[in-house]
Amino acid sequence: MTKRVHVETRINGREVDFLCEPGQSLLEVLRDQLHLTGAKEGCNNGNCGACTVILDGRIVDSCLVLAPEVEGREVTTIEGLAGPEHLHPLQQQFLEHAALQCGICTPGLIMAAKGLLDQNPAPTEEEIRLWLAGNLCRCTGYDKIIRAVQAAAQQMEARV
Repeated sequence: MTKRVHVETRINGREVDFLCEPGQSLLEVLRDQLHLTGAKEGCNNGNCGACTVILDGRIVDSCLVLAPEVEGREVTTIEGLAGPEHLHPLQQQFLEHAALQCGICTPGLIMAAKGLLDQNPAPTEEEIRLWLAGNLCRCTGYDKIIRAVQAAAQQMEARV
């Protein structure tokens, strides 16, 4: 019998604690225990990016992070982006540019784009394409996604 691990962490700005199996992924805990279902299970092996979250300021595939590894760390999921009164500029621009269809990849793409804009507030189109290369989408063809990220970057820069 495997002993469960107690984990204390910060998710979307809130202190959270949970019990998990030592080999359980962060994605499983987010979805199944904490009911944060924005991160999607696509490939479950780190190839699609559908489960992208931000861990201590860096984008990671939550299917590849063991839940006990987030002890004492900061996790941001798609649920942590919008404020109570408004969407994050990336979310708003994805809507305005119709940069989503089925929605499986959308949370991961938005979180990856946020990671980029946090580090580089004015990326070129090439930088956006390279940064999002780890996030697969079968529906949109990427052009609308790139335009949405560019528009969000401009909107966020205008606010500063």
